[in-house]
Amino acid sequence: MMHKLKIFFLLLTTHTISFSQDLSELDRRNGFKDIRLGTLIDSVKGFKLKKEFKEKGEYPAKLFEVEHADYEKVGEVKVHQIELKTYKDLIYEINVITDKDERLMKALESLYGKSEYDMKNKTYFWKTDSLILKFRSEGKHRLQMIYISYVVHRAMREDKDQKVDDIANDF
Repeated sequence: MMHKLKIFFLLLTTHTISFSQDLSELDRRNGFKDIRLGTLIDSVKGFKLKKEFKEKGEYPAKLFEVEHADYEKVGEVKVHQIELKTYKDLIYEINVITDKDERLMKALESLYGKSEYDMKNKTYFWKTDSLILKFRSEGKHRLQMIYISYVVHRAMREDKDQKVDDIANDF
């Protein structure tokens, strides 16, 4: 009995340690393939400006689409679309649409550990202090992965706060 208890606690500890290491892998990769959150848009191969817009109605941003042979597949799974959002030319969101294939979820969980599930939005996700990766179905035949940088979002808010301070100091 005591031997079984030791094995149980060893497995529990190993699982907890591996889970935390898995999320550190998400931080280490910081994006999709070689597209990294928080880097300049010109570091990405095959980007084209789609439109300029205001994120949340207030932050000047740009939406880019990416077309390059390096991003056409994830393993054997076809990638249909990659879009990037930037603020001051820094990538803060990566949106990837692929064929629906259950192997993608298995691969993500093998890299980052078990996901959490948001029932309201029907979305699986992995979250660290610097980013979140969301994974969900996009219609009957496609899947969507969205990587979002908290670091760039914080910079956006800080820039807005600085502008308010600058106006206040100008009185």
